[in-house]
Amino acid sequence: MKGFAAKIVTAVVGASLLACSAFTQSRYSQRGADSEGVILSVTAWRTDKKTDPIRPENVFLYENGIEQKVKNLSYDPSPSRIVLLFDNSKTVPIDVEKMKKAAMEFMYEIFDGDQVFVLGYDEKPEIVQEWTDDAKKMEASLASLRKQGNPNLFDALTGAMNEVLLPLMPGTRKTAIVVIGDGLDRDSKVKFDDILGELQNNNITVYALQLPDRTGGAFKRDKPKATAIIQQLTEGTGGQAFPFAEAQTAAKAICDEMRRNRYLLSYMPLNVSTFDVRRVFLLGSDGITVRTKNAQPPNVK
Repeated sequence: MKGFAAKIVTAVVGASLLACSAFTQSRYSQRGADSEGVILSVTAWRTDKKTDPIRPENVFLYENGIEQKVKNLSYDPSPSRIVLLFDNSKTVPIDVEKMKKAAMEFMYEIFDGDQVFVLGYDEKPEIVQEWTDDAKKMEASLASLRKQGNPNLFDALTGAMNEVLLPLMPGTRKTAIVVIGDGLDRDSKVKFDDILGELQNNNITVYALQLPDRTGGAFKRDKPKATAIIQQLTEGTGGQAFPFAEAQTAAKAICDEMRRNRYLLSYMPLNVSTFDVRRVFLLGSDGITVRTKNAQPPNVK
């Protein structure tokens, strides 16, 4: 646990030093080289009860309002890697036993080959359980969850990304972080826009089991409100937020869509500058619903 915390400190310090170029392409980036085009992780499913495969011609992609040609859209059958990121700070408005129960809901819903990693965070993230699909092992590890300190969510997201998920890439594309908390960040070194851009850059989907905002919507001068943070993290990366009270329903929905509804979409950006942030909009044809991240960070190498 101490070794992991030390790595997190290193990652956070490095991220803060590079804040002025936070969207620099990492060696793990899933956007690919220019010659290979851009790859997006997409959630797609039919609502028309048809059984036809979803094909490239069934989706319409726009960058900064300019339609892009979809080269390929393929179903991703690979196993999922899901990080549960628990806010276990002292004032989080939930007790530890309910946290443990929420974590176990994911263990009951994952599919063969899927694995879950659990981190708890206050001022720094700590490992609760490394990658596993063993429910009994997870239940035993959750005994170490406790509440203390203040929540540094952005630093914890950075640690989860750099130290847990990026080492799996590029071989593993189907990755997600489930934030379990209200979105409050007290004193992270990493800035919100920087970590959001890096999550988008690496096609990491963020979901949330959202708790009520313990601050009552208090304004923060240098960062969004807690509820806005959850909204921007999930919508910005193609995920979803669920009420914490619906943890069982949320766990099933997240695990099901990652196994059954995840696709990889590739395209070559046309008539847009890849050196600027590009707004992304994906639309499905009639009877098809799609979801993906809402922006592409600059392609700065």
